[in-house]
Amino acid sequence: MAEGTVKWFSNEKGYGFIEREGGEDVFVHHSKIAMEGYRSLTEGQRV
Repeated sequence: MAEGTVKWFSNEKGYGFIEREGGEDVFVHHSKIAMEGYRSLTEGQRV
């Protein structure tokens, strides 16, 4: 799994991007978020 900071995430669209240090941005889809209930990420959140 990629580690970094959430660059942006759209709850409407269900996807966004993680900004990795020293690497390319990584696409993230809500179905791959490991949490219970409503799956979402917040801009600036470390993941």
